[in-house]
Amino acid sequence: MNSMRTRIKICGLTREEDIDAAVSAGVDAIGFVFYPKSKRCLTPTRAAQLRRAVPAFVDVVALFVNPDPADVQAVLDQVGPELLQFHGDETPQDCARYHHRYLRAFRAGAPGLDTAEDLASYCRAYGEAAGWLFDSYSAGYGGSGHGFDHALLADVKGDPVSRPLILSGGLNPDNVAAAVQSVRPWAVDVSSGVEVEQGIKSSDRISFFVAAVHAADAKK
Repeated sequence: MNSMRTRIKICGLTREEDIDAAVSAGVDAIGFVFYPKSKRCLTPTRAAQLRRAVPAFVDVVALFVNPDPADVQAVLDQVGPELLQFHGDETPQDCARYHHRYLRAFRAGAPGLDTAEDLASYCRAYGEAAGWLFDSYSAGYGGSGHGFDHALLADVKGDPVSRPLILSGGLNPDNVAAAVQSVRPWAVDVSSGVEVEQGIKSSDRISFFVAAVHAADAKK
């Protein structure tokens, strides 16, 4: 019996009421997107306003895709996130330059990351990350709502240098329980799976998602 609780992050929040819903449901972290091509993208000023709705002991994660370092620094200065999340093609040096804790996201199934061995090999360069997040491969960078073959994580899970595994990509209230029981990740991360439209979350779907994760944990 594994009693480890699966942590939960809701990403792509844009409204105070959605933060309130996520916090009320008991999530561990919320994500703000700073990728200009995303409909969920925030300015540092707006994110700083939203940050004030986030209580103590709920982490704020700032998501970037191949950012200009000045843009990352502006978010660090104005928003003060607990974690940075790099979701593009950033090198280990790119991620480490801010001297701040970070998550590295990987698009499982992308060219060169389409076998379990290749994915695990690529991840090892990011041993300084606080966690490794696995999303599906799509034309964009995250938030597509598409899943991926979790068998690609087999070598990552068995790697002695693996960092805490965060499962993302196509999760929703209907499938997250099975994913948690199968993969047994450290955490799960959802965005489009709890939305009514891009950037607009559903409080009911957030509650159902969290309840499904808790139910899966109870069966471990």
